[in-house]
Amino acid sequence: MSFISLLPVIVTLCVSLSSKNVLLGLFSGVTVGVFLLHSISPLLFFPLVINEYLVPEIADSYNASILILLGFIGGFVKLIQYSGGGIAFARITMKYIINKASAQISAWFSGILIFFSDLGTPLIVGPVFQPLFDRYGISRQKLAFIIDSTSSPIAILIPFIGWGVFTMSVIKGSFEVNQIQIPEWDAFISAIPYQFYAWLAISIVPILSILGFDYGEMRLAESATKITKESPHDQSKNIAASFVWLPLLVLGITLFSVLNSYGFPEKQVPGSDFRAALASAYFLATVTLISLVLYKKAKKLSDLFLVYIEGMSGMLPIAATLILAWALGQVSEELGTGQYVGNLAKEIVNPSFLPLVIFLISALISFAIGSSWGTIIIMMPLAIPSAFTTGNEFSIIIGGVLSGALFGDHSSPISETTILSSIGAGIEPLSHFRTQIPYALTNGIIASIGFLIAGFTSITWIVLCLLLLQILFLFILKYRHH
Repeated sequence: MSFISLLPVIVTLCVSLSSKNVLLGLFSGVTVGVFLLHSISPLLFFPLVINEYLVPEIADSYNASILILLGFIGGFVKLIQYSGGGIAFARITMKYIINKASAQISAWFSGILIFFSDLGTPLIVGPVFQPLFDRYGISRQKLAFIIDSTSSPIAILIPFIGWGVFTMSVIKGSFEVNQIQIPEWDAFISAIPYQFYAWLAISIVPILSILGFDYGEMRLAESATKITKESPHDQSKNIAASFVWLPLLVLGITLFSVLNSYGFPEKQVPGSDFRAALASAYFLATVTLISLVLYKKAKKLSDLFLVYIEGMSGMLPIAATLILAWALGQVSEELGTGQYVGNLAKEIVNPSFLPLVIFLISALISFAIGSSWGTIIIMMPLAIPSAFTTGNEFSIIIGGVLSGALFGDHSSPISETTILSSIGAGIEPLSHFRTQIPYALTNGIIASIGFLIAGFTSITWIVLCLLLLQILFLFILKYRHH
């Protein structure tokens, strides 16, 4: 165990930063790690990488079940978007809109309800609410901010969608390397109260809407926006809100029923059974959705199948990222990276400050590479052994990684969610970045205070104190502006 064991992680980080491509970074890190571990001719080098590090990861039953589940999730999410159910759902909420505040809260509420896709939310909610915001003289920058605050921040809290499945697989890999016998589901659930940034990002929208107040660049954007009368949305009668809520209801009932047959909630359900139940639930939800769309004659069956396959194929980059992340974990285990980092953290970092340090480093990496998922892959294998050796609670440290990844992603002009939220609202990404950054920094500073407190005390209701602090800060800021 020496500094050399950090080289694969350092290479992964440097290549990811310079190329803005996490896949390339991971591949480079794996290559360097295998090179350090094996003396072999260049001709046989990549066959060794494939046979010893990539194929075993794919063949592993846990990993294979994750890849299959991601395919089911990707197909379902793509079908939901294609069906137009999100538009019909948002149209219903418009009936209750009477002023600026209710328009903003309706967009926020719609973003929360369409929780199953962080990347789909901006493209579903954004175009639907564009004319409504124009009608009430609310800036498109505000719309981009709202949909960005209800996409990733919601998705990162939910264990049974793509975000949760991905995160739990990374946690499990880190636990196995460090021989920690804690179910990844339990670890994820226990970290939810410590995902401070996600909770703050979600709560700031209704608070600002009710106060009727903005600050920074957003204040300028709001004052420059004029009321415009635009034509209403396409009022197609073939699309229905049931395209969203009924498949999700079937998903929930199926998942709970299958888990109940395994003894849940009285008994701990094995991870393999949980993933099989979740895959079954997504499949039945997909069948329900296709049946509804065909019944309403909204789309053709052949088109639905093509879209479903496209959705499954769209998960290939995520699957490739996971496979390389697992391979990097295997390389790091053989090099003793986790143990080295854990011992280093124990020597140079005061254990009480570790949650804050993890949060800030995760935020910096995420800001630089513009990827929450890439940051989670890089940081989780380093943070967990650090927590283990310093005696910190895993739930707080995991919350620090996830919160930092989200904070950096929210603050980054190159983030995929920043770009998609801009597209959904119909504005330039740089405009969204400039108007959102004061809010992201506000939440980031408050979250930092939370992780500082969490380092000294592990009480689960710290998040409630932080939400009260956020409200107090915004009230004071409004009073000073007036």
